[in-house]
Amino acid sequence: MSSSKSAHAIHTLLHGRSPISAGTSDGPPRKPRGRTRMLAKKPVKPGDAFGVPGHGSSIATSLITIVAFIGLWFAVTNLHLIKPLFLPSPQAVYAKFLVVATDGFANSTLWQHTGVSLMRVFGAFILACLTAIPVGVMMGVSRFARGAFDPPIEFYRPLPPLAYLPLIIIWFGIGEFSKVLLIYLAIFAPLAIAARAGVRSVSIEQIHAAYSMGASRTQVVFHVIMKSALPEIFTGMRIGIGVGWTTLVAAEMVASTSGLGFMVLNAAEFLASDVVIMGIIVIGFFALCFDVLMRYVERVLVPWKGKV
Repeated sequence: MSSSKSAHAIHTLLHGRSPISAGTSDGPPRKPRGRTRMLAKKPVKPGDAFGVPGHGSSIATSLITIVAFIGLWFAVTNLHLIKPLFLPSPQAVYAKFLVVATDGFANSTLWQHTGVSLMRVFGAFILACLTAIPVGVMMGVSRFARGAFDPPIEFYRPLPPLAYLPLIIIWFGIGEFSKVLLIYLAIFAPLAIAARAGVRSVSIEQIHAAYSMGASRTQVVFHVIMKSALPEIFTGMRIGIGVGWTTLVAAEMVASTSGLGFMVLNAAEFLASDVVIMGIIVIGFFALCFDVLMRYVERVLVPWKGKV
């Protein structure tokens, strides 16, 4: 059998059809047309063949959940299944939002309340990042730092902020510093522990490889350990800011005249449930925006997360 016939037979055996039938007799096989190209299978991404747990976008499910929740809220309130005192309608909350945004509530507009709370929360968050992350890294790389910082952090971490709020007021008064300090302490512990956990999770093979290539201890800490610990640090930052917003209400309980937490607590005393729900929605909105921002920054700075 000639070489051309042998090649033809092998191709027919492997592909089930003759290469001549796939195209013209005097040229290469024709490319598939537009419809065929659209229906053709795309290259499989790594891990898709066996399925990665949690892989894929959940935006559609989240949107459906939000729409269902708002629809249920509309239905329950407009059908008068719950009294407005306990759950006002979305229309009433929106109308109150416009009133508080323009005329104000408790001698301040909504934007003034929001600005004061944002300064308190994010001021404490920035201070916590500047101090808790280095402390957590030191606890992970030094047994002396771990022995010095671990007992006080683990002691006060489980305590609710309301437990040591009276002591902070006795020591530092009822001014702005005590409010920021309370939020700072609430954020500090989870952020420091997350940084320490990130350092301890670094692969020992990476550290040995860096040392074998002549890296110094400082270079290993900054270029190997810190980069490997970034995913855990970002997780701690997201948890910390959530705890900070939770503590905000407790911080604004004492001698406050403005702030979202103060607005919610003051409205609750007068049974203004529409203002309470409006304040909760505003707090949740800013907390969600920051969480989305942190996720984006994490994807940019830590593109290898979940891939190694």
